[in-house]
Amino acid sequence: MTKRTVPDEARSGARSTPVSLPMPALRAPASGPQFEVDRRGRHLRDLRISVTDRCNFRCVYCMPKEIFGRDYAFLERDELLTFEEITRLARAAARGGVQKIRLTGGEPLLRRGIETLIAMLAEIRTPEGAPLDIALTTNGSALAVKAEALKAAGLDRVTVSIDSLDEQTFQSMNDVAFPLARVLDGLEAAHQAGLSPIKVNMVVKKGLNDHDIVPMARYFKNTPYVLRFIEYMDVGSTNGWRLDDVVTADEIITRISAEMPLEPLDPSTSGETASRWRYRDGTGEIGVIASVTKAFCSTCTRARISTEGQLFTCLFADAGYDLRALLRAHCTDDELDGALRGIWSNRADNYSERRSSLTPGTRRKIEMSYIGG
Repeated sequence: MTKRTVPDEARSGARSTPVSLPMPALRAPASGPQFEVDRRGRHLRDLRISVTDRCNFRCVYCMPKEIFGRDYAFLERDELLTFEEITRLARAAARGGVQKIRLTGGEPLLRRGIETLIAMLAEIRTPEGAPLDIALTTNGSALAVKAEALKAAGLDRVTVSIDSLDEQTFQSMNDVAFPLARVLDGLEAAHQAGLSPIKVNMVVKKGLNDHDIVPMARYFKNTPYVLRFIEYMDVGSTNGWRLDDVVTADEIITRISAEMPLEPLDPSTSGETASRWRYRDGTGEIGVIASVTKAFCSTCTRARISTEGQLFTCLFADAGYDLRALLRAHCTDDELDGALRGIWSNRADNYSERRSSLTPGTRRKIEMSYIGG
């Protein structure tokens, strides 16, 4: 395994409190319920909500064990947003134009009663009367026993992280010796429960699991699952990210297409993160998320809420807005809407487009396990 290096300040394992930005002045809607576009002309359409900062895996690119060890200070229960607070934020976001909610973590299936939260979110309607599209990203460890209950509660879709089909590689990446077969069982259970379309995410790190790119493509070809390859990203400060460890989207497509010819597909929706490719023989498609080499900042319609209620307008942000304080100060719906509107209208994030111009290691970023992927 490639040796990982981490910043000295991260080695203690202590959880640092994210910086909170000052809340913008409350703004009433100019006309109708929809939020204005941000400073780069992007609408808010997708909200990702982390429901826990805990995870039972210690994936080397997300929660390396030497940082997130047994003495790591996770959030206390009263620091987490309650289901009622999460639902209120989701309802406000829906009033402003959000159409999709994705529950993340940590590992979201570790949050006790997650089905109750999903049922509460499933009751929300957009101003046009449509239900929200509710999705969840999971490591799949508990999916075999929870899939039916999640579907019954109102979950629409699920994305499962599988970084290798080689048992030794899979276990070395999750770093807790969790068996691959149990995750594949969860994938099948999700399919049988009707949680579709089901996507499978593979984070590719050079020298660690890139040998499994073609076997993964071959395994999931002509199945009900859509495989997506993700370039290894510099999220947070503890995963020892180096540009040399990135297997580029172009290389991924070249490797697969050499054995199973591919051709590009048009995006299925505006703001889609993955470029789409289909097999020329008509036996399915794959996606590639290339935040490092093919930045998609210009079409990003996503915001993220951390487990304790910080709103982040970029996955690579270094500070957020404290919505929990606003909620627990008993704000009105108009005040909450105004806060979200002010935050989004001032947004100008484009980190991935500027990555090459920034000095490595000089910019603190929030960890993926805290903000959600």
